[in-house]
Amino acid sequence: MQKEIPEISAQTLKQKLDENESILLLDVREPSEYDIVHLEDARLIPLNTLPHHIDSLPSDQEIIVYCHHGQRSLYAVAYLQQNGFTAAKNLIGGIDQWAAEIDPTLQRY
Repeated sequence: MQKEIPEISAQTLKQKLDENESILLLDVREPSEYDIVHLEDARLIPLNTLPHHIDSLPSDQEIIVYCHHGQRSLYAVAYLQQNGFTAAKNLIGGIDQWAAEIDPTLQRY
């Protein structure tokens, strides 16, 4: 049976960031996409390189993973969950949703 992938809405994430909660923002897009637009303080680890960087991630911190629309980050969260990162969550709708709902100044592509 497939375990439910934990997700977080853009609104909830904004609240957490506004309250200065300790969160690692993980961007699993490609560097060219990151250069166009990314969330402040986000760490870029493209999805296909994630297994090589998993040891550098904090297992005791909430990790919010995002991509463009939320598909690649779903895979990333599933992978992180399987490897013991129980506080990893997928940002619903990715950075595109964030730009649409939270920060319209961000460039969309």
